[in-house]
Amino acid sequence: MTGLDIVPLTPDRWDDVAALFGEGGDPKSCWCMYWRLRGKDWSLGDPRSSRERLHDLVKKDDDPAPGLLAYRDGRPVGWVSAAPREDYDRLTYSRVRPKIDDVPVWSIVCFVVSKTERGQGLTTRLLAATEYAIAHAAPGPEAYPVDPGDGRVPPALGYTGLLSTFEAAGFKVVHEIQSPQATVRRVIVRRLLAPRRRPGRPTSSPG
Repeated sequence: MTGLDIVPLTPDRWDDVAALFGEGGDPKSCWCMYWRLRGKDWSLGDPRSSRERLHDLVKKDDDPAPGLLAYRDGRPVGWVSAAPREDYDRLTYSRVRPKIDDVPVWSIVCFVVSKTERGQGLTTRLLAATEYAIAHAAPGPEAYPVDPGDGRVPPALGYTGLLSTFEAAGFKVVHEIQSPQATVRRVIVRRLLAPRRRPGRPTSSPG
């Protein structure tokens, strides 16, 4: 995969992430706010308010950024949402995805891949979020992938990533998610590494 750059989402890149999400599907309605809101707050919202919430988050220009954006030859083609676990209210109050321990992990909760880029390994490359977390002194990331076994899962179910992708990157299953609504196996995985402190604000993430 040539010409690929993966960088933090900053205010000057808002139009790019908006174009990627605007391609359709769940991103166009969710705007990657599902995990950042409690169930009640999410149910009271709509696509327009979700878009505004994400835009407000991006405009803060915080470090760390709310996620990483992938470009291929200058065109936005992928997204991964990764942040400290406590930034995601849905996780904070979740019973089926409990806090395992007091390790201050980051959570990787969502991938968006442009329709033109699917099947080319972009999700694996978006695990640059792991190094982004480590660069911000996190002990490592946690994620919530699905395990389709020998089958396939639609994007609406597989947006948190596939277990095989994470296992290939060194993640280990630490918890089986038990939910009566689940139609596919879901797990919590982690990859814990020694943090590397780096002064100053990173301008990009390894891609």
